[in-house]
Amino acid sequence: MISQYVSVLDACVLTPMPVVDTLLRLAEAERPFYTPQWSAQILGESAMVSGYESLIPAMTNHPGDRHIPAVAVKCGADSIVSDNTRHFPPESLAPYGLECFSADRFLAHLYHLDPAAFTGILLEQARDIERTLPQLLARHVPSLSKLIRE
Repeated sequence: MISQYVSVLDACVLTPMPVVDTLLRLAEAERPFYTPQWSAQILGESAMVSGYESLIPAMTNHPGDRHIPAVAVKCGADSIVSDNTRHFPPESLAPYGLECFSADRFLAHLYHLDPAAFTGILLEQARDIERTLPQLLARHVPSLSKLIRE
């Protein structure tokens, strides 16, 4: 089963291992929370999205990150997940129907879709790496950590 909600993951959310592990586990869940996308330029390896290069000049966000909304437009994404949200001002994304979320905010949004399933995935992840849930979350996604504690 593939989720119809698509998000392009920026490289900055693919490097903190606990964050990328959580993002990918949620995408691989029995009932996926979302479908992740990225490009060779974002990942530096094999591309999931190509043919976006001609869209880059039309993007008005931060020049060094214009390839990211171009990828999002090309693959029909709903959002971008980046911890560099200042590089994606709403006015640069609105013409394409896109939003940009930090990893913390995006994960909090996914949590609200199915709190029980989400928490189960996080508990499994914490067990797999021999950490407690607070240890897993507190450093990289403090808002999500607070939300789950409530």
